[in-house]
Amino acid sequence: MHTVVQQPSSELPTAAPAPAGSRPSRVKSRLVRSGLAAFLAVGALVAGQATGAQAAGTEAAANPYERGPAPTESSIEASRGPYAVSETSVSSLSVTGFGGGTIYYPTSTSDGTFGAIAISPGYTAYQSSIAWLGPRLASQGFVVFTIDTNTTLDQPASRGDQLLAALDYLTSRSTVRTRIDSSRLGVMGHSMGGGGTLEAAKDRPSLQAAIPLTGWNLDKTWSEIKTPTLIFGADGDTIAPVASHSEPFYTSLPSSLDKAYLELNGATHFTPNSSNTTIAKYSISWLKRFIDNDTRYEQFLCPLPRPSLSIEEYRGNCPHTS
Repeated sequence: MHTVVQQPSSELPTAAPAPAGSRPSRVKSRLVRSGLAAFLAVGALVAGQATGAQAAGTEAAANPYERGPAPTESSIEASRGPYAVSETSVSSLSVTGFGGGTIYYPTSTSDGTFGAIAISPGYTAYQSSIAWLGPRLASQGFVVFTIDTNTTLDQPASRGDQLLAALDYLTSRSTVRTRIDSSRLGVMGHSMGGGGTLEAAKDRPSLQAAIPLTGWNLDKTWSEIKTPTLIFGADGDTIAPVASHSEPFYTSLPSSLDKAYLELNGATHFTPNSSNTTIAKYSISWLKRFIDNDTRYEQFLCPLPRPSLSIEEYRGNCPHTS
């Protein structure tokens, strides 16, 4: 509906001519002035409403990827977000390039398409080890694919290729492909799957977000990466100690990149294998900010989180405004 703002007429109301020899009526003059003021005030009010509506529409149109209500601390720490979630299994026999898995997705289609994330397990592990992330992230407004790898012994480079193959399957062949915005994709992974996350981001710069979870990789330098990357380490990790894995991964990323390093306090290499509020909270914020371009989530990333009972250390930069 268009709001029509009527312009004041150039022929403004005037008082009737006074009879010859009489004094102009002050009452009529006041009525004229009052009527004109009211007319102009109504015009200004209508114009203001139209301008406000236009501004609100412009603001909404500025980010067509925004999904879900405005976030709060409690909403991103909750075990489930605002979307009901469905899931579907994908057999390894029906795909190529990876080992199948489970797709979790928002049941409703009323909000349009969603960004998508593929998640890899670690060495010797199956998708069950990272399954908790599926419904937790999907309920916040993402399509999430927790995958099995071709073999449980696959190395990081292979896992990176498999994450990309899973995203390609999601967007081109899966039963939920029409629910996905294929330009807004991300990757996550645990341990060697975390190392694979870095490999995938290096190989496909168009990815919008990457999150290695206590990642392991013999390659320590990642200056080629152009994807916003959040690295999780664990202070008690003896399999991929932060000093020789997560920290050098982080410091090797370009200084101009949107990047962060969160070291979990009182955690081990296997902390990402079970439900964890800190991992979920900051993963959701990162994915929302960079896959959905949703600046409403910047409040959880900037100012940088301080050390706490769950955070040993946090390094990074505030998200760049594009």
